[in-house]
Amino acid sequence: MREHDPEPACSHLDQVRDVRPRTPEGCEECLRTGSWWVHLRLCLSCGHVGGCDNSPNKHATKHFHTSQHPLIQSFEPAEDWGWCYIDELFFEPAPLQKALQ
Repeated sequence: MREHDPEPACSHLDQVRDVRPRTPEGCEECLRTGSWWVHLRLCLSCGHVGGCDNSPNKHATKHFHTSQHPLIQSFEPAEDWGWCYIDELFFEPAPLQKALQ
């Protein structure tokens, strides 16, 4: 008999793709405009790299609102977590380990 899992499950994990960061050097939009970011987030549907919500332009969240790609993970060294915008769920470890390498 299986024990009940108390953690809610994300209904979007099937949308994780084997992506690589499109701009591994930083936030895609900030690099284009000359702006800056605080921490980076990687879209797990398309590889977009955007600044976190502490960054002035919040490009990772803006990318979610325009693309509806639900899953991101940290693109910071030594951080291993993810987030689903739709289900508002935190993951540790990150869903796509290959992208962290």
